Amino acid sequence: MLSIYEQLLRLYPASYRQQFEDEMLSVFHELRSENRIHTRLRRGIFYLREITGVLRGAASERCRVLRGKDVGLFEGGFMMRDGFRFPKTTAVLMTLILAGIVVAIQKGEAIQASLPASNPPIGAIQPHPAMLASIVSFLLIFYAAGSIGWIILLALRKFGVRRVDEASGQK
Repeated sequence: MLSIYEQLLRLYPASYRQQFEDEMLSVFHELRSENRIHTRLRRGIFYLREITGVLRGAASERCRVLRGKDVGLFEGGFMMRDGFRFPKTTAVLMTLILAGIVVAIQKGEAIQASLPASNPPIGAIQPHPAMLASIVSFLLIFYAAGSIGWIILLALRKFGVRRVDEASGQK
């Protein structure tokens, strides 16, 4: 059965086979060894499923190569391919999020317009000097802690390597 599977893998385009053949064979070996303890019927179902999977995958890859282009945004289902950093649904989801933000802004403006005019408008929030001082002191404390940690690591690297060399008898 392994030789049949290897022959079926030759149906894939050469570039695809070069990239994935070893991995596909190792997965097939693994699954085949797990299915050896099952009945003949289950092994037959396993082989049938693997053969149809290879045939379907090879046909899909051949069609993609014949079209002469990589998979576009909505072509070929929702599977990721090499060369894509994000799933194909990312653009759709980002558009839905943007639409939600626009609707939320419109509802907020409608709520603001429905409020009575007796409330005075609120101006911009002014920074408080104590808040600025606390943020600066917070950053200085963490900068000092990071510097101390860096100095400790530098000292350990400088002196710790010598101690390990001396303990092992090397110089």
